[in-house]
Amino acid sequence: MDEIIKYFPKLSDIQIEQFKKLDFLYHDWNEKINVISRKDIDSLYTKHILHSLAIAKVNKFEPGTYVLDVGTGGGFPGIPLAILFPETRFFLIDIIAKKIKVVQAVAEALELKNVKAEQLRAENVKGDFDFIVSRAVTNMPDFVSWVKTKIKKQNKHELKNGILYLKGGDLTEELKGFPKATEYNIADFFEDEFFETKKVVHLPLKFVV
Repeated sequence: MDEIIKYFPKLSDIQIEQFKKLDFLYHDWNEKINVISRKDIDSLYTKHILHSLAIAKVNKFEPGTYVLDVGTGGGFPGIPLAILFPETRFFLIDIIAKKIKVVQAVAEALELKNVKAEQLRAENVKGDFDFIVSRAVTNMPDFVSWVKTKIKKQNKHELKNGILYLKGGDLTEELKGFPKATEYNIADFFEDEFFETKKVVHLPLKFVV
């Protein structure tokens, strides 16, 4: 928890309390439904919460922004981002019902009014979004094919509307068909060695009629 405060020193008391509660909530739910691997649950704040918040170092969501989290699993990156940006709406989806059950329970326990979660495939989502976030659910070409028609026309950020994707390793091959993609090294934001090969990829997407 200390590292969250270290990198995000302007958190309100409510936000600090919500981030603190994540430890108990995820340990408790993980006993019932394995949403985080056993070896990772004790590194929850680094490998899941802080990792999710790397997106916030690339883009600060303005009030009224609408964000889709595809393949959210247990609620990452959506839940930590929803705590950090209470005036941004987040729609978290996953195809696995038990994972969405956990997300809904965590959001309810934290009284996050800006989170909606459903068992749904990305292709079947209705509506359009300023940004679509995700954490390495598939390769970028497939991901783009799922979400390319779901981007809002109007930009309200310096960063153009599109995808903010958490992924690790050498992405040269995967991104070669996307010359407008920008890679941000998470190690530039956070010191932990876990982030040495981790990136946030921003890929602007045009509004499609």
